[in-house]
Amino acid sequence: MNEWMLYLLIFVIVLFALIATIVVGVSAKNKEGNPTYDQRTGKNLLRLTWIYAVVLFGGYLVFALYMYYM
Repeated sequence: MNEWMLYLLIFVIVLFALIATIVVGVSAKNKEGNPTYDQRTGKNLLRLTWIYAVVLFGGYLVFALYMYYM
């Protein structure tokens, strides 16, 4: 498989995830299910930041191990 095809596949997956996240976040059903979610933005943002940091670090670690043992 061509290198650019892999980049395109990753881009499409990320774009789909972004759009799906925004659609779920602004849906009326989401706000009805947890009306206090908008009131706790500080805690939510902190939790999401930690999740992203752990996943990003883990991804870099897996990539580094892959490159080392390749």
